[in-house]
Amino acid sequence: MPPTLSATVREEHHRWLLEVTQIPTAAGREQRVIDWITRWVKQRPALALTTDRVGNMTISMREARGTDLPPVYFTAHLDHPAFVIERIVSPSCVELSFRGGVMDEYFKNAKVAVHSSTHTRHAAVLTGETPAPAREGVGQPPFKHYLAELSNTNDTTNGLAIGDVAVWDLPPARIEHGNIYTQACDDLAALAAALAAYDVIAAKKETARDVRLLFTRAEEVGFIGAIAASREGTIPKNATVIALENSRSFPHDSPIGGGPIVRVGDRMTIFSPTLSESIAKCAEALAGGPATPTASQKTDKSRQWKWQRKLMSGGACEASVFCAAGFDATCVCLPLGNYHNMGDLQAIQDGTATRPATIEPEFVSVSDFDGLVDLLIACGQDPRLNSKENPNPLGPGLRPVGAVPALVEKLWNERSFVLA
Repeated sequence: MPPTLSATVREEHHRWLLEVTQIPTAAGREQRVIDWITRWVKQRPALALTTDRVGNMTISMREARGTDLPPVYFTAHLDHPAFVIERIVSPSCVELSFRGGVMDEYFKNAKVAVHSSTHTRHAAVLTGETPAPAREGVGQPPFKHYLAELSNTNDTTNGLAIGDVAVWDLPPARIEHGNIYTQACDDLAALAAALAAYDVIAAKKETARDVRLLFTRAEEVGFIGAIAASREGTIPKNATVIALENSRSFPHDSPIGGGPIVRVGDRMTIFSPTLSESIAKCAEALAGGPATPTASQKTDKSRQWKWQRKLMSGGACEASVFCAAGFDATCVCLPLGNYHNMGDLQAIQDGTATRPATIEPEFVSVSDFDGLVDLLIACGQDPRLNSKENPNPLGPGLRPVGAVPALVEKLWNERSFVLA
């Protein structure tokens, strides 16, 4: 059975979800989200917050329980595809780099909102791509550059600075028809779920594991924060890692509203099978059965708690990085609509769209969000997530071979500068 959380507690979790997913953030420019989390932790004296050399955040319990077992980490990333000011061109124009993956069609005359470090907001419109200058000693930068003209004739670039963040100009977040429509579900909705679950876990005396949170930087440009965490020793080598994501939903395969997804792999690799199985067993216990009935079973329409078990090959996630580093790692995700704010994405990709490519709010199901919180709470109370003696499924000290480790090294060499 899922944990019984009061309506008041759920409402607080939804408030965090609404707040966090509207915070302007970009790869390497996550400070506003970092500040929100810092305030959250300060309100909870039983929790401790540390940061590693590159700014990844770890939250732990000052009096952790279950320390005879390897620690379990819930991880999420702090950034979302967005723009960063690279140059002030004129009193009405800035040059922006885009850090993330969005199809070119969506940039044409798109509206953006530029946020200064002093919390002023400036509406602007993209006027076209511009050549990106080579970086000294590195060569051509990995991000495309765009010019943006301020929309208000009375507005100027005074007060804006290199490094300020610009995001798509979207309406305020709202909960409607059971979904939250907001600026950045990916990955801030998962981050909110991690905080919500942790708030419950930390208060439970029966918690069986030493559970910690890791929030990483610069995922959207190549998992840079996760790579750094693996290289820097931010996570103990015997740790169990459950990466949290928002993954592109496909209506007939991974529907929104179908429950949180135990993600067994992504477009790059398959995650730790034993750990994925352990989390699936937690989900089965909550739901009272498997994600999909076997051929000898009927669909149980009376179930209130739903979950899914899928590959989710529409993108890649940090679990691949942690697996490549030798960790016992897997992923749990929320099925996501308007992936990376791209409205009508499938039709745009297929060439069947009946309207221009339009930037729109991302959305996830609130019930899926609640289900993710429930599943993480259950994982925090489960002592069976891996073996104390040998958490690495490949054996002590062994790492996977193949294309992923080489790709990780290439991404680090090309893009780690964003953490400076």
